[in-house]
Amino acid sequence: MNQHLERLKQNEIRFIDGSTLGPSFKAIQSFALDDTICTKIGKQESPTTVRTWVHHQTIVLGIQDTRLPNLSNGIKFLNEHGYKAIVRNSGGLAVVLDEGVLNISILFPEVERKLQINDGYETMYALIQDMFKDVTNGIEAKEIVGSYCPGDYDLSIDGKKFAGISQRRIRKGVAVQIYLCINESGAKRASIIKDFYEIAINNKETNFKYPNINPNTMASLSELLSINLSVSEVMKRLLQSLIKLTSTIVTNSLQGDEIDLYNHHLQRMIDRNEEIEALQVDF
Repeated sequence: MNQHLERLKQNEIRFIDGSTLGPSFKAIQSFALDDTICTKIGKQESPTTVRTWVHHQTIVLGIQDTRLPNLSNGIKFLNEHGYKAIVRNSGGLAVVLDEGVLNISILFPEVERKLQINDGYETMYALIQDMFKDVTNGIEAKEIVGSYCPGDYDLSIDGKKFAGISQRRIRKGVAVQIYLCINESGAKRASIIKDFYEIAINNKETNFKYPNINPNTMASLSELLSINLSVSEVMKRLLQSLIKLTSTIVTNSLQGDEIDLYNHHLQRMIDRNEEIEALQVDF
């Protein structure tokens, strides 16, 4: 077994599924949920947790995206194309979430500061490799220049990116988050972000270098593997991988004081998004 996957070998793993909650389940709720669980894990009050989430027609922006010189017109463009924009509390730049994108969070403790930054990324990378090892051994982790939200741990097949990983640490708890483009057109998603940046930059000078997006650098797993994958099928693959790592999978929602803690983190996300929310068209 991959040494990084060994990190998930636990007596018990908590599993929280938010993949079927529908359009009323908002992305700000997911980031608040991860902060809540991460905090509890850091206090050793919750076991290692895997959480899945799907959000409809949402563009998740990074902090640097809020500094775009013509952001208001960029947000208007997204709204006109049916997308809601939110700002996340973890690193990175703009990404697309929709019904064909499955997000997975792994939340575990940072034990005695022995967990290096790359260890979190490598753990997620190893999990995704294990989930799809029966259909490909070609998943690579490296930056894909021309993709949206590029980074050292872009996951790709044959040079085309289908996933990106981010990481957040809170009080000795670690949240590693990945989006997986499962089906539909990866290039079409990339085109939305490409147009957003062109409109929001508007040929002006910026202190930060935003990605020059080439939609042909991105694809979905269905496109890359030439098979029809659904979110539910990938969920089964995830559970099959987790079953090999633990004797007990506990499925439960927030409990006890976790609910109050969640409300606290949700309000922080609402406050973080106040300015972006003011720019958006109601729809």
